[in-house]
Amino acid sequence: MPIQQLPDHLINQIAAGEVVERPASVMKELVENSLDAGAQTVQIDVVAGGQKLIRIRDDGKGIDRREIALALSRHATSKISSLDDLEAVASLGFRGEALPSIASVARLTLCSRTPDADSAWQVEADGGQITSPKPAAHPQGTTVEVHDLFYNTPARRRFLRTERTEFGHIEKWVRRLALSRPEIAFTLTHNQRTVLQTPVARSAEEQRQRIAKICGDAFAEQCVAIEREVEGVALSGWIGLPTFNRSQPDMQYWFVNGRSVSDKTLSHAVRHAYRDVLFHGRYPAYVLDLTMDPAGVDANAHPAKHEIRFRDGRRVHGVVSQSVGAALKDTRPGGHDVAPIPMTREAVFHQGSMPLQSRVTTFAPASSSPSASAVHETLAAYQSLASPEQSTEVPPLGFAVAQLAGVYILAENKEGLVIVDMHAAHERITYEKLKRGFDDRGLVRQPLLVPESISVAESEANLVEECGEMLTGLGLVVDRAGPTSVTVREVPALLKNSDVEALLRDVLSDLSEAGQSNRIEDAGDDYLATMACHHSVRANRMLSLDEMNALLREMETTERADQCNHGRPTWTTVTMSELDRLFLRGR
Repeated sequence: MPIQQLPDHLINQIAAGEVVERPASVMKELVENSLDAGAQTVQIDVVAGGQKLIRIRDDGKGIDRREIALALSRHATSKISSLDDLEAVASLGFRGEALPSIASVARLTLCSRTPDADSAWQVEADGGQITSPKPAAHPQGTTVEVHDLFYNTPARRRFLRTERTEFGHIEKWVRRLALSRPEIAFTLTHNQRTVLQTPVARSAEEQRQRIAKICGDAFAEQCVAIEREVEGVALSGWIGLPTFNRSQPDMQYWFVNGRSVSDKTLSHAVRHAYRDVLFHGRYPAYVLDLTMDPAGVDANAHPAKHEIRFRDGRRVHGVVSQSVGAALKDTRPGGHDVAPIPMTREAVFHQGSMPLQSRVTTFAPASSSPSASAVHETLAAYQSLASPEQSTEVPPLGFAVAQLAGVYILAENKEGLVIVDMHAAHERITYEKLKRGFDDRGLVRQPLLVPESISVAESEANLVEECGEMLTGLGLVVDRAGPTSVTVREVPALLKNSDVEALLRDVLSDLSEAGQSNRIEDAGDDYLATMACHHSVRANRMLSLDEMNALLREMETTERADQCNHGRPTWTTVTMSELDRLFLRGR
């Protein structure tokens, strides 16, 4: 065939293949236009999974009569006018392809009214053919109706799934959009039945209610708010406690400058922050919004704007990882409260004239077993924390009353019964102390007696040259020895006995994928975790009441003490009301 100029209609249909994948894509593009127009209320009506009808109604600024037909022209937009605007785009839509692309593969009606107009104006498009604007009755705002999607492209229509599946994709995107804009009310109906309705949420409690409606009550009850700004990068939202984890990353929502995105750098940063509070193979849940200078984000990296690129991904990775990690440090008994003040057991638990000591039966002898002398020395150092002092504060974990089966510490606080897994708790305490000790020393490198030569791919060898300073900062001194070979000369002292080749390959893989690697830090933490496990109090180690109380006080001041470093919970509470229900009291 000779070279020829394609007709506009075919150009729009080709563009539709990039922008309009399925009914959910249509809904997303149209709702984003409503949000850019300053809408406060968005109504989404869907029929037959979006294949027959998608109607988006908003109360935004509307489109002027002189521009309403132009809105359906390719590359026509009110959101950018120069390259500078494109490099710092702050709106959700800006490419000027959505409306003409949708109009080329469906029957579209656009009706809009501006605040100062006497009436609304309406245009229609059928397979790309646009009618002249005509007056219509409509309140301020815009309504877009899309009928018979892909009616003129039967090949595309055959790739659509069932009505239920297609609506599932629509509902998923509406939930994402509702999470990104809590100040806007959304309503979604399917076949004239209301599926989701989220009123405006401005206060923290209203936002938590919206989170509960979209992500479930369990997540809303087990999440903490996060809000932090570092070097012009602001992170806010909600992160699930380690106790609320998933078998797959299906409840991870990222919004960058209000845009719902999927980004490997951001996901890697959060995964690193949760690295030693979750079981391997489990995933955290979170709803996070990153706000930064739009000039530092490339929002034009994907036709449908699902993916973005950061100009300084390492800085963003560091801010996100540190911010989430700082929030997780307070997952300890008492949460974000200050360290509790020790007090006498008699003052806490006096429930009458009978003193506490006469009411407590200890199931464990006070003497320690000879095989646990090292543990005894560790706990002995905490005795001052458990010494009775007068106070009016009640520690979050209360005071120990007994030991059960040589495994669990039973304590009593204001709420009821506290059960502590003493090995898991002491393991977390020891682990955090070891990490602080190594952090204070700083990174120490160990030269290899015989440098190790490793065969790698040419791309990996190039990466070694490009990231030599970064690798040195991680404790790896690596030189390129040839087109496809490198030589490792120094490694972190803590990992001198590890598999150097596997470690280097993992680090290079991380650098290639996310531009950042925490592989060495994670490997060091794994080594310290093993040390902590081996040096923690074991099952059947009999503790005295003072030793048990010392352990409880240490838990209350230790970061991430709600879980051991393998992700297991360290303690739980059985409230008095739960105990009363168990024994049918009050009936």
